[in-house]
Amino acid sequence: MTIITFLFFTALVAILTWWFTRGTDVSTNEGYFLAGRSLTGVFIAGSLLLTNLSTEQLVGLNGGAFNDGLSLMCWEVIAGISLVIMGLFFLPKYLKSGITTVPQYLEERFGARVRAVAAMIFIVAYMLVLLPFVLYSGSKALISMLDLKESTGLTEYQLIWIVISAIALLGGAYAILGGLKAIAVSDTFNGAGLLVGGLLVTVLAWNLVADLDGSYAAAYDGIKSLHDGDALQSMGKADEGTYWPTLFTGVLLLNFFYWSSNQQIIQRTFGAKNLAEGQKGVLIAAFFKILAPLILIIPGIIAAYLVIEKQDAEMMERVGQKLNEKTNEMEWDTGNAYGALVTRVLPPWLLGFFAAVIVGSILSTFNSVLNSAATLFSLDVYKKYINTNANTQQVVRAGQICSILVGLLAVIASPLVFYGREKGIFDFFQSLNGVYFIPLLAILLVGLFNKTINEKAALITLFTGVAIMIVGTFFSGGDNGWVNSIFANGFHFMGAVFALLIVLQFVLGAMGLRRDKPFAQKESKAVDITPWKHAKLVGGTLIVFALFLYVFFAF
Repeated sequence: MTIITFLFFTALVAILTWWFTRGTDVSTNEGYFLAGRSLTGVFIAGSLLLTNLSTEQLVGLNGGAFNDGLSLMCWEVIAGISLVIMGLFFLPKYLKSGITTVPQYLEERFGARVRAVAAMIFIVAYMLVLLPFVLYSGSKALISMLDLKESTGLTEYQLIWIVISAIALLGGAYAILGGLKAIAVSDTFNGAGLLVGGLLVTVLAWNLVADLDGSYAAAYDGIKSLHDGDALQSMGKADEGTYWPTLFTGVLLLNFFYWSSNQQIIQRTFGAKNLAEGQKGVLIAAFFKILAPLILIIPGIIAAYLVIEKQDAEMMERVGQKLNEKTNEMEWDTGNAYGALVTRVLPPWLLGFFAAVIVGSILSTFNSVLNSAATLFSLDVYKKYINTNANTQQVVRAGQICSILVGLLAVIASPLVFYGREKGIFDFFQSLNGVYFIPLLAILLVGLFNKTINEKAALITLFTGVAIMIVGTFFSGGDNGWVNSIFANGFHFMGAVFALLIVLQFVLGAMGLRRDKPFAQKESKAVDITPWKHAKLVGGTLIVFALFLYVFFAF
């Protein structure tokens, strides 16, 4: 029954995607990379959510919540606020320029060399950081959920290679053949399934704990007492990666860049039919992100309660333990926590449906990143430097070849980068993102608010920032190393580097690295940029709602 429902839902999404995209022309740049600038708010919101709500969130955040509790909700609170800022401030500027990629905007503001460097940074980071983590966390969830070790007799490491290869093959078909519209439509269907299935897992898990403890009130009190009473407290503790001061440093900056400037995420907003539809989509996504802890955090806390306090035999076996080679102690394999909980609470026929949704979420992020990598390479590198006279078909074909190569290298890198890092794996993933998020955000923000700093200053800042972040990330000395000794937390280190890069640009500008004429943005008139009349009211309400939830659980 599990396999039947899995295949049925997977096939249904594929058929519906074909039906809704059957008339789309993917032979042109706008048709392939921007869905013909035809996306409405619902499809933009659905694609934004499912591109984000993949296994790096489901597995990574729930695994982190297993150890640290509700403090990880800060990622979702800041995400909601960042999306509001994106919709009200950044999106009007992007659509005014009619751009297809973020590096294209950087060229408009600074110059062609900044565009090329930024594009290559994005592509390499997607290939070595984001896609490997999505594939790895997804394979861990499916192996645990479908009990593949027991049914196949293979080792976990062997299964990881097999599962990520299968996912990459299937995901590549959407991105390489269907373009952005196929991705956005399939994302919306899978996103609906993920929201329904994710909420169902949370509800059934609460019911299970209530049955074990005798009542919902007793279940709440029991879970709240986990981790010395810190499990349902949003501010966290000083020894946790997301202790509340990080909301003002690394957590804020990573979230802000991710939702306002990360090509993989915001490309679907560039495909908006007009600014009003784009803002509707972004603000709908913000609302659901604020509520996302119900799916991304609470299940991990419940899994920890079942394993640590209730010593549920089935959960303990499926989560399992591994030897931490640094401390020489056994610790829970939190990468299996979410999959174990899903298996524990869902009946077989629903398990197949949810496994299909999980695969869909993995495919969503995978094919979205491939499409973004193809867009960046084709328009920012191939057309700009390799074949300046390329026609539309050649540009699209170059993007498809780039997608294949990026996907292949991501499959190879996935187990090599992340295997054996289950404890704190989400924080490790975010620290890798910081290597390129922080420098790019620094030059982008200065470019938006300052009209005179020039290309050379931006390039110096970009290379300096990447170098410092590489040293601080890979040569920090570990938990007791120089980064934690000086800054107390890796996220505070990111904040310090960001501040340094902002100051550096103004110093370079004062030294003469300035444009001859102040930058003036030109309107492309690619789409109507009349704002949605309710955008500011809805955006302000969402910010208040996000802050209220965080403060409500703070004490």
